[in-house]
Amino acid sequence: SSSESISVPMIPLGLKETKELDLLLPLKDFISEHYGEESTLFEKEIKEFMELRQAMRTPSRNEAGLELLMEYYNQLYFLDSRFFPPTKSLGVFFHWYDSLTGVPSHQRALAFEKGSVLFNIGALHTQIGARQDRASLPGLNQAIDAFQKAAGAFNYLKENFSNAPSLDMSAASLNMLVRLMVAQVQECVFEKMTLLRAQHDFLTWLQLAQEAARVEDAYSLVHQTMTQAHVKDYVPFSWTTMVHVKSEHFKALSHYFAAVALCDCPASSDAELPEQEKAFLQFHVTMPEGPSLRVLLQDPEERRKLGKAHLKKAIMKHEEAMRIHGLCKILRKMDILQEVLSFAHKRRSCCNYLTPSVCAFLSLPPAKTHQKPEVKSPNFSQVKVTDLFHRLGPLSVFSAKNKWYPARRVHLMRGENGFGFTLRGDSPVLIAGVIPGGCAAVSTCNAASGVSGLAPRGAGGFEHAEVVQLLKSTGKEGVEISVITLQGSEGPKAADKKAAAMSSGSGMLKSNKENSRKSLMNSKSASTLLVWSKKSKRSKKSTYGVPFTTVGDNEAMY
Repeated sequence: SSSESISVPMIPLGLKETKELDLLLPLKDFISEHYGEESTLFEKEIKEFMELRQAMRTPSRNEAGLELLMEYYNQLYFLDSRFFPPTKSLGVFFHWYDSLTGVPSHQRALAFEKGSVLFNIGALHTQIGARQDRASLPGLNQAIDAFQKAAGAFNYLKENFSNAPSLDMSAASLNMLVRLMVAQVQECVFEKMTLLRAQHDFLTWLQLAQEAARVEDAYSLVHQTMTQAHVKDYVPFSWTTMVHVKSEHFKALSHYFAAVALCDCPASSDAELPEQEKAFLQFHVTMPEGPSLRVLLQDPEERRKLGKAHLKKAIMKHEEAMRIHGLCKILRKMDILQEVLSFAHKRRSCCNYLTPSVCAFLSLPPAKTHQKPEVKSPNFSQVKVTDLFHRLGPLSVFSAKNKWYPARRVHLMRGENGFGFTLRGDSPVLIAGVIPGGCAAVSTCNAASGVSGLAPRGAGGFEHAEVVQLLKSTGKEGVEISVITLQGSEGPKAADKKAAAMSSGSGMLKSNKENSRKSLMNSKSASTLLVWSKKSKRSKKSTYGVPFTTVGDNEAMY
């Protein structure tokens, strides 16, 4: 019937809302105190980030809106690395409202901001999926993709975020949302199979019955989850009722298609019998009582009896679906849902059925599906972004985790064996080691009071060959460089340390040349986005590790 193409409504989620946030002063103060830079020089970058956050609050309900949310989410990785040290708070509260109740929550942790944005990515996918025209194959494919991505976003959030201050991001709620999205994917798969059916034979009807049963299984699981203690009082009653109605509706459809297969299709021939026997055994949980399977499939009267038993089950389940539907005032106003249920019940009721005792043995088919739903995790590398604060220096060196002593001026004279230090890497060029007793070691001891390493700053824009050329062009008067040192376990007071202990120090040359803008969000950087998680363990190879781990292998002594 053409009425079968009427799409039952899906359940979309509303986006979490957030308050405006002024980061100008907190970030300027951090730049001055932590990085020792003139903070007014970075007002443009700060305002650009704030404008991006403002736009993220009201994304368009399409792919452009998803890209905007993903761009902001990726920028939060850089913001976290630059301005949120592990032992100190920036003093900023992030305010977000629950997507279902509107209850406000706030935290200082940037993880709450990231989690809320990720939740909105999943919610926006649900809205895109619910808007699709599911009467067409392209619309169904887009809806399936959207709901699978929504399930992936909620599942990723559940696995990587803990201690959520709002109920919509609790583990119980996210688990319910993942199951709801999977059920809606399964429903779209059933609609797709219905749309693509080219034949109306016995096997096709049985396949539709199995697919409807799989949808019923999925929605039954969602309904069980929604009625649990931690979720029951939070989920809207209209959601719980809708899921319950769909569970009963698709259970009825499963029995109805089985009835059609048995009553409307001709009896099995000897050639068709083996394949139909196999399909029939897969369809029923237990073998129906009465005659043998061969007799049941080849005797028109026996087929009609069993088909009517399935039909009675279908009518009973549709009556239950309509009863549940009538309990919810919101659902009663949904004309499309009312039309689908009324038509289905009317069609099933047109036939006579047997007494309840005849169909008491019938059970739902096992859960088998034509297409298994896939939970698609977010692809963070899909949207490329550039670190807005790249002028602070290479992120692997100049981050919130690494703090530096103020810059000092060091004058180096060329000795018989050169300056006495080793260079390594490209952009930045680092002082990888200082030769004990060399010119650099003597000068550093006198000027820096025995620091643990040299770290001249700002040479991220220089390549190795450029720095080498500058050093080679130095005359007898020597060269003067600015030096900063990473604050660690050894401080400036360790002047009595031997020069040999300094040979493992690391540093890089300073210049006024700014770092060239580079796009850091590549396929490898996607994995470092997971570091914000409170559950995940920090990798030893992460960019949060000890500085200078990402320098090149080229090394030379000067």
